[in-house]
Amino acid sequence: MNFLELAKARFSVRSFKSDAIEEEKLNLILEAGRVAPSACNKQPQKIYVIQSEEMREKLASVCRFTFDAPVILAVCYDKDKAWKNDLMPGYCSGETDAAIVCTHMMLEAWELGIGSCWVGWFNAEEIQKTLNLPENVTLCALLPIGYPTEDAIPTKLHTKIRDYNDTIQFM
Repeated sequence: MNFLELAKARFSVRSFKSDAIEEEKLNLILEAGRVAPSACNKQPQKIYVIQSEEMREKLASVCRFTFDAPVILAVCYDKDKAWKNDLMPGYCSGETDAAIVCTHMMLEAWELGIGSCWVGWFNAEEIQKTLNLPENVTLCALLPIGYPTEDAIPTKLHTKIRDYNDTIQFM
């Protein structure tokens, strides 16, 4: 499968088997995030791997979209390491860098037969406390990952893609 086929085939999985993810595969997913590009190669990403039952239950108590996945990746960035753009006061690359990292990990997971769902609907302060994250670390996304159940299918919204001319303009 080439990259475009992979990107089109991937969908948000919301139903996971309880099967553990093999350490080798989990390490490949994490490596895909580790080597993702970042502004000025600052690499501000910080990934918290949540896999113990206790921590997954704690997280599920403050975020209903963990889908009982066997592993949840908390995709964060370190504010002290993120690039700041002097030409745009207040701009910090951390959120963009974390989004790139998350995308790399989602696509690597899919290539390995592992599903994921990018979760952004949560109370960041509650999760920050629950995971005991340092103050300089900002949570950007949760990425529940695991093997999809046999009945896992994309939502109807997955196939709604805006027209080429609505999203691309040549100048």
